[in-house]
Amino acid sequence: MPFASLGLSPALVHAAEKAGFVAPTPIQAGAIPAILQGADLLGAAQTGSGKTAAFALPLLQQLQLSATGGPRRVRALVLVPTRELAAQVGEVLRSLAQHLQQPLKVAIVFGGVSINPQMLGLRGGADIVVATPGRLLDLVDHKALRLSAVAHLVLDEADRLLDLGFAEELQRVLALLPAQRQNLFFSATFPAAVQALADGLLNNPLRVEVPHTPGNEPAIEQRAIAVDAVRRTQLLRHLVKEHNWSRVLVFVATQYAAEHVAEKLYKAGIFATPFHGGLSQGARKQVLQEFKDERWQVVVTTDLAARGLDIAQLPAVVNYDLPRSAVDYVHRIGRTGRAGESGVAVSFVTADAEAHFRLIEKRQHLTIPREHIAGFEPTEAPAPASSADPQGTGGIKGKRPSKKDKLRAAAAAVTEAPPAAHKKGS
Repeated sequence: MPFASLGLSPALVHAAEKAGFVAPTPIQAGAIPAILQGADLLGAAQTGSGKTAAFALPLLQQLQLSATGGPRRVRALVLVPTRELAAQVGEVLRSLAQHLQQPLKVAIVFGGVSINPQMLGLRGGADIVVATPGRLLDLVDHKALRLSAVAHLVLDEADRLLDLGFAEELQRVLALLPAQRQNLFFSATFPAAVQALADGLLNNPLRVEVPHTPGNEPAIEQRAIAVDAVRRTQLLRHLVKEHNWSRVLVFVATQYAAEHVAEKLYKAGIFATPFHGGLSQGARKQVLQEFKDERWQVVVTTDLAARGLDIAQLPAVVNYDLPRSAVDYVHRIGRTGRAGESGVAVSFVTADAEAHFRLIEKRQHLTIPREHIAGFEPTEAPAPASSADPQGTGGIKGKRPSKKDKLRAAAAAVTEAPPAAHKKGS
C-alpha cells in the first residue's frame, strides 16, 4: 500500500519518501486516514512501529489546509515526557514540513535548559509546539505563547505522561486548551490509567491497535543469563568483546550505577559513557549524537533512554539491572530491532531477581530459558518461590503503591477536573 492511497497530499507523500518511508507501517495505515478525517484516536503499537510519522504526516496536512495566512498561532500541541523525545519528535516534524509549499513553524521546548532562547524562538508565533508539560507551562506563565487556538492535541507516550511527575502539570495544560479539538493518544502500551484519561477526554475515539503477531513483531532475540550480581560487569565485558557489538545500550537502576559501570568498562578498554537525568541537557544531547555516530561503543543508562529514542541499527540492549515493570521491559528492549532490523536483548538474572524476572515473563507471555555462560556460572541459588514471594508477585509489590496504582490515581486526578475544560465538545 503506498502512502498516496492514505489520502496524503503529493507533497507529504514526497516528504515520506525523502524520510526513507518505503511503505506505511500498520499503525500508519490505520491512523493516517482517521486523523485526516478529524477523528479522535487511540494509537497502540509496539515501539519502533512508526507512531511518530503516523500522527506527524496527517497533522501537517490538516494544518496546511486550515492555514489562514494571518499571524502564526499554536494550532497543534504535541506533549511528550522527556527532552530527548521532544527533540526527536520535533525534528521529524521539521524534516517533513520542509517539503511543504507553505512553510510551517515547529517550536521544540523542554526544561533543563535556559528558557530565554526558547522565548526568543517563539517570537512571531509557531504553528506546532512540541513540549514537555513543565516547560510549556513556564512559557505560558511568561506569556511567550497562548494555547487558545489549539485544534489538535497529541499525547505521545501517554502512559509515561501520567506518571506522578506529570499528572498535575498535564491537568493544568488541559485546562488551557479549547474544549473543541482533536485528541490523539499514542503509546506502545495503554494501561488502565491511560484508558481512564482517554475516556474522560476523547470523543468517540477510533482505536487503532496493532497486535503483536509474528508478521509485525520486531526481530529481537531475547536472552536471559543467570549470573551472580558481583560478576555482572565482568560478564558484560565478556559479551561485548565476544559478540563484537559495535554499539550496546546497557540499562541500570540508578544514576550512580550508570556512572560506576561505565567507568569500570572504560578502564577495561571499552569506550563506555553514562547517560542519565543528572547530566546537563547539552551533555545528554552530545552523548546521544556521539552514540548514533558510533563514537561510543557502550552507553550505560537509566530508564531515561527506555522511551521514544530512535537509535538506528542498534545491535544490542542489555538489562544489567532488571526494569521495575513488565511494561518498562518492553520499552527497553524496543531500542533494538527497529524499522525492520534485527537485534538482541540480554537480561542478567541474579538470584535475588529471579522471581521478578518470572513475573516479567508471565505478564509478557514469555518463556526465556536461563543460560549459563562458561566461567560465569552463578554460585547463588534463587530463594524458593514460596518463601521469597508468597504472593507470587515477583517481589515487587509491597506496602507502597505500585506504579499501576499511582497511574490510576493520577488519571483519576486529571479526569476529576471540570469537564468543560477537557471533554471535547462539552
